[in-house]
Amino acid sequence: MRAPGRRRRMLCAAAPGSRELIMVKKKKVILDNPAIDRALKRIAHEIVEKNTGVADVVLVGIRTGGDGIAHRLKSLLEQIEGSEVPCGYMDITMYRDDIFHAKTVPEVHKTVIDFPVKNKIVVVVDDVLFTGRTMRAAMDALMDLGRPRRIQLAVLIDRGHRELPIRPDFVGRNIPTGRGDLVDVQVGESAGGDKVVLAPRPDKDKLSK
Repeated sequence: MRAPGRRRRMLCAAAPGSRELIMVKKKKVILDNPAIDRALKRIAHEIVEKNTGVADVVLVGIRTGGDGIAHRLKSLLEQIEGSEVPCGYMDITMYRDDIFHAKTVPEVHKTVIDFPVKNKIVVVVDDVLFTGRTMRAAMDALMDLGRPRRIQLAVLIDRGHRELPIRPDFVGRNIPTGRGDLVDVQVGESAGGDKVVLAPRPDKDKLSK
């Protein structure tokens, strides 16, 4: 018989040869609406400071997680600087290195970038940075549109477990996670408010960030 109030925890073995164990746990809110607001405001100020303003800055949100965050950053940057910041949205599905290994057909979304990226400081925006493979695909996609002067990366959550040498320039929050955990970012999706939820292990065939 378990002691009263004690949580029940379940562990499942990782892949053969790995020492990592995956803990199956209940969903947990790790960032609420005010915390997300503070993180995005800080990122916006850091973008202005790093680039000495926003004269040559454009935002490109990676669909589908980064588009809502990019829109929020656009509003914040325009409030800070008082000038318009171009913002577009890019689908990188066909540039992924794991697209042909997925067991399901991935959904392809529309890319909407109606401004030039050549010689611009392109801030690529995403919700979660994980393995780095999404960002590698995003850079390949951007190069097909033009040659930016500089590419920077802004993410709300950096959860670690990088497989490629990619590091964000602007981070809302670094959150230690198990490799099998799911970080669910909900920005502008429901009337319940924005939040970031740490959830149990997702479908292992889900494409990684």
